[in-house]
Amino acid sequence: MSPRNRRPLNVSFRHGSSAERVFRSQSGLPTGEAIAPGVKPTPPHDLLFHGGKTIQDLQFTNTYVGADAWPKSDIANIDRALSAAMSDIDLNNVMVQYFSGPITSTFKGSTMLPGPAPSIVSQGDVEALVANLDSQGKFNPFDIASTVFNFLLPPGTVLNDDSGTTGGLDQTSPSAAVRRGPIPTDDEADSLHGLGGYHGSVHTPSGKTIYYAIGVYSETRPDGTENGITAFNQPWKNVVATFYHELNEARTDADVEDAIRAGNDPNGVKFLGWTSRQGEECGDFPVFEAGPDLTKVFQEVPLTAGGGTVSVQFQYSNAVHGPEGPIKTPHQASKKKSA
Repeated sequence: MSPRNRRPLNVSFRHGSSAERVFRSQSGLPTGEAIAPGVKPTPPHDLLFHGGKTIQDLQFTNTYVGADAWPKSDIANIDRALSAAMSDIDLNNVMVQYFSGPITSTFKGSTMLPGPAPSIVSQGDVEALVANLDSQGKFNPFDIASTVFNFLLPPGTVLNDDSGTTGGLDQTSPSAAVRRGPIPTDDEADSLHGLGGYHGSVHTPSGKTIYYAIGVYSETRPDGTENGITAFNQPWKNVVATFYHELNEARTDADVEDAIRAGNDPNGVKFLGWTSRQGEECGDFPVFEAGPDLTKVFQEVPLTAGGGTVSVQFQYSNAVHGPEGPIKTPHQASKKKSA
């Protein structure tokens, strides 16, 4: 029997959920100062650099899927808050340790994908959509190498990690438009069982690599069940925190999906940017450390320049060996040491 594939993590999930059990059972690599209160330092989970792509000057856009179902006020709040969080100086003072110089984040605006809320969206659906939009020239105005295209799912839509298509986005693309290998799936790895979102990449026939992130509208449903990760009392704030998580992971580990596709091939590690020995990206272990009390790492923090607060999830900091909130002085760059 061949050894079970281990995979780096490129997803956000709720601690204690079925989604966490599924993804942590697969996770791994082939072959005390300003740490969040109530969380102990965990040096064995420090991030190591494996030589893969990182994005120092990040750009991102928001595409609202099923725009007919989106509250207009939520769209305005998400665009404003996510742009502010990603460009905030004190928050970026944590993330800059994974780069050789200052980092920037630029919001390039949002677009609407008209239609009702899809019932289910899979990874196959979003990657087919990315390929379709690229074939229409929708991404031509952007710097593809440094841009992450966010796809935000509306209220009521369930997200899973199935590599097959469901037709949920009503998009088609040629069979050769998306090149990908098998990605582990499980019936319980969906947003009704703790999955918040994930990021990945699509290789197009023209030779481009397009980076994307997708996330669910995290809320408590009328029947009392949760869709996604409900850390805040307003769903749009949960959405901001989810994409703050995904964008920081995409910028520090852009080509993780290529490593996942490589399976147990040790050469796949070369695609990885910053991950732990356990295959965790910068947003993963903080949620695990927080346990059932998400408030340890999901918090509203004041913006450096004033003007209110933003809802974020604290990211892993090698400097304090755990999740860290905004700081006034950036840490020195982490040593680029691979496992």
